[in-house]
Amino acid sequence: MVNKIFLIAVLIGVPLSVIGSIMHLPTILMFVIYCLTIVALSSFMGRATESLAITTGPRIGGLLNATFGNAVELIISIFALQAGLIEVVLASLAGSVIGNLLLVAGLSFFMGGLKYKRQKFNVFDARHNSGLLIFGVIVAFVIPEVFSQQMNEQKTLTLSVGISIIMIVLYLAALFFKLVTHRGVYQHQNEAGHEHEEPEWKKGKAMGILAIATIAVAYVSENLVHTFEQVGHTFGWTDLFIGVIVVAIVGNAAEHASAIVMAYKNKMDIAVEIAVGSTLQIAMFVAPLLVLISLLFPNAMPLVFTWPELTAMVTSVFLMIMLSNDGETNWFEGLTLLAAYVIMGIGFYLL
Repeated sequence: MVNKIFLIAVLIGVPLSVIGSIMHLPTILMFVIYCLTIVALSSFMGRATESLAITTGPRIGGLLNATFGNAVELIISIFALQAGLIEVVLASLAGSVIGNLLLVAGLSFFMGGLKYKRQKFNVFDARHNSGLLIFGVIVAFVIPEVFSQQMNEQKTLTLSVGISIIMIVLYLAALFFKLVTHRGVYQHQNEAGHEHEEPEWKKGKAMGILAIATIAVAYVSENLVHTFEQVGHTFGWTDLFIGVIVVAIVGNAAEHASAIVMAYKNKMDIAVEIAVGSTLQIAMFVAPLLVLISLLFPNAMPLVFTWPELTAMVTSVFLMIMLSNDGETNWFEGLTLLAAYVIMGIGFYLL
């Protein structure tokens, strides 16, 4: 039923997006159409990656989900950088970190917890990810903010580029550690115990749908970016709120859906890998990559967040680590994460 709705949304939304951009239909109407179309396209990306995840196993599956979930955000951010909307891009990166750790994980824990009293996931993965979260968000994001107080713009940008290169190298090393040198070393007893599942689509079809959906998302995203200024002016939304809440939710819709579905099927290893793995990918790969890409545009983007963004991200990291380090979860922990997200959302709205 839900899949039919998304199919109809894509079949109507994509042509409307093309027609609307050519005929210059009202900006607010087009903003809504673009957002809904991206969410619908993201669901196809989510289903395609889920089909690929079944054939490749939970770890690579979780990584695939995180990667293509973040592809949408990366595409939106590149077009926003091109348009000079650096504040929106930084805010959307902060929003993704907060959204993945609190909203995606919170909904997954909550929905899964309503069906199962206790859900377990790989405790070794949780602890490994905790260290990376502290590095990726706290060390790499707080350091530029603190040091930039004593630096001019050029030095701040140089520091940002240096940190970005280090983060990308460490992220690739983390993947190599997890998927090559230590693959299976920390195998979880539940990881091999799930019943055999048939993928919705064969490998070739899934990859084809993924490619087409990604291209469509790129087109719609470029048009979406041009509506931000008018939408912000109409609703009284700041660039910070549009980035942290709107862009982050639209950009991560595929992961939201995938993680919740996995948690409801009691596949917590994949659900946690999507929520936390996606956060790590945003912090250690997408954000640094955008800093390097921004060097190609007139306005380069330093890796310097505002204090509200930093405080929200750091708080999210510590809360997630405290709740997930035991390798177990329940609906109340999910509700706690969701409550934290709502509190931060209200704060960003009122700023």
